[in-house]
Amino acid sequence: MTQPTPARRVRGHRPRLLDLFSCAGGAGKGFEDAGFEVDGCDTADRPNYPFPYHRGDALAYLAHLIESGEIRRYAFIHASPPCQDKCALTVGTNRSQGWGGAHVDLVPPTRVLLERTGLPYTIEQPNGRAEIRKDLTLCGEMFGLGVIRHRNFELGGWTIEQPPHRPHRGRVRGYRHGRFYDGPYVAAYGNGGGKPTVAELQTAMGITWTDVREELTEAIPPAYTEFIGRAYLAATSTWEVAA
Repeated sequence: MTQPTPARRVRGHRPRLLDLFSCAGGAGKGFEDAGFEVDGCDTADRPNYPFPYHRGDALAYLAHLIESGEIRRYAFIHASPPCQDKCALTVGTNRSQGWGGAHVDLVPPTRVLLERTGLPYTIEQPNGRAEIRKDLTLCGEMFGLGVIRHRNFELGGWTIEQPPHRPHRGRVRGYRHGRFYDGPYVAAYGNGGGKPTVAELQTAMGITWTDVREELTEAIPPAYTEFIGRAYLAATSTWEVAA
């Protein structure tokens, strides 16, 4: 692991993280568990988001923070741009839920602005997207979760060692081509077809503060970003890792 450029330390305070395209806060909660103070931004109304929150366009907000100099209060940025554009995993789900239509690829402009900040960052996307570097891939089995939910992360300004991928213990529960399969994992996307209840999703993902299915199915399990956040803080000796 390379040594990132340490952010300025304020004694007695946690480093602050900006959570862009924050949805209901799965990523933000993991970073908070790792030792960060978290602020979020999402274009939708997210009353279940558990941290201070700005409602608005994430890229416009980031550009404002850069231009105003307010970005200097942050030590790290995480971004989860919407993945519907060019993502094979979401084609059927988008159609079934009536989203449809054209989707703008927000990854490139997100990266441009993140690079302008000069801060370390992560960009998260699901499998099926080639627009980011796959510097890190995480899976629910690595953390003993009830979902597989592979997610790829591009790391800007720092690196982390890829943990070994653990073999899956079985199938994802649900119907495939008219046949029902049982297994130790639930499908954290869509509706019907043997999909889990909201309570099962909450347990499988490790998310308890929202019971909105759309928010749960769009979320990152907090265990992923807690792993990332702790690795970053451990590599920057100027910051203390939360116990």
